[in-house]
Amino acid sequence: MSLLRLNNIEKYYGNRSNLTKAVDDISFSVEKGEFTAIMGASGSGKTTLLNCISTIDRVTAGHIFLEDTDITTLKGKALNKFRREKLGFIFQDFNLMDTLTAYENIALALSIQKRPANEIDKAVKTVAEQLGITDVLSKYPYQMSGGQKQRVASARAIVTEPKLVLADEPTGALDSKSSKMLLERFNYLNKEQNATIIMVTHDSFTASYASRVLFIKDGKLFNEIIRGESSRKEFFDKIINVVTLLGGDMSDAL
Repeated sequence: MSLLRLNNIEKYYGNRSNLTKAVDDISFSVEKGEFTAIMGASGSGKTTLLNCISTIDRVTAGHIFLEDTDITTLKGKALNKFRREKLGFIFQDFNLMDTLTAYENIALALSIQKRPANEIDKAVKTVAEQLGITDVLSKYPYQMSGGQKQRVASARAIVTEPKLVLADEPTGALDSKSSKMLLERFNYLNKEQNATIIMVTHDSFTASYASRVLFIKDGKLFNEIIRGESSRKEFFDKIINVVTLLGGDMSDAL
């Protein structure tokens, strides 16, 4: 059975006189251990779609299932418990707590789960080393670069080893070396720990690390390509071909 299933998802904004259909009848499923990228031009609906999966936005119509749970029906404490135990979030604007150090930001997710202190310390230091942020663990967000903040935010999301990692432009603020480091970490989580990742990105190089890419256009699912046995370079070329096919609609997607 699929880990995640989206059935006829629709999301509207506005009122009857000025209605915007951000997500228009999208259905797909994601298998456990799959690494899926979602691409599309600005305004295509890809981030709205991710926000619906992450329960930040409520769908206007349709249903989203994670395992046997219909997450579109969750409210209150049940919704908070679901987010805390099942999901890891990596947002474009980091969402770090300004009053906490990097170490404390990463540890917070584990503290909420009431993990033992020695287990938290080990997990935080391990993930920090893998993302190259050991030297900023004692710093506060205002003392870090954008790239460092994003790696701290990524560490916080993956330190709990969640069922589903949701990433919105995770490499957007990173230099190429840091991007590659983060994507290699995603690959490790995906291949070695069977983590399931859904990532929204404008960047074809970033998307080429995924095992499947979904292309969204005008709120609809436009195209889908699967990596299969292709090398990452071959998959990158296939992604570029679809981006080229989309032409002007994807001109800001690279």
